[in-house]
Amino acid sequence: MDRDASGPRVVVGVDGSPSSYEALRWAVRYAGLVGATVDAIAVWELPGLYGWSAPAVDTDLDEEETRQRMHNELTEVLGADASGSVRSQVVHGNAADVLLRAAEGAELLVVGGRGRGGFAAALLGSVSQHVSQHASCPVVIVRAQQQ
Repeated sequence: MDRDASGPRVVVGVDGSPSSYEALRWAVRYAGLVGATVDAIAVWELPGLYGWSAPAVDTDLDEEETRQRMHNELTEVLGADASGSVRSQVVHGNAADVLLRAAEGAELLVVGGRGRGGFAAALLGSVSQHVSQHASCPVVIVRAQQQ
């Protein structure tokens, strides 16, 4: 990842969930207040990676699909003008590990309260809980707005 050492960075995890969209909006607003750069990170893993009967997977296609989805989501959530000011990266790996590495040296790590998976009654998602306990910088956990 190209990290600009001349100013503060805010790292935000984006996974397509409503709470990650709220986290993205929050990160952009905060970065605007402190003059920081926003690094939006999407993480992808191979489907069935840990299962016995994983289907044949074209990793280039999965990564390109994730990149395109990330671009579309940034534009939809922030608008075309604001999305252009966010540096985005799609990384293969474990979401918590990737976010922790990306947040090294950052001013702040911002994540949604709960991602796309998990139990509906859970107070925190596994990724947000893990990064809140292990990040080398402050962590902000943003919940999705109740409808």
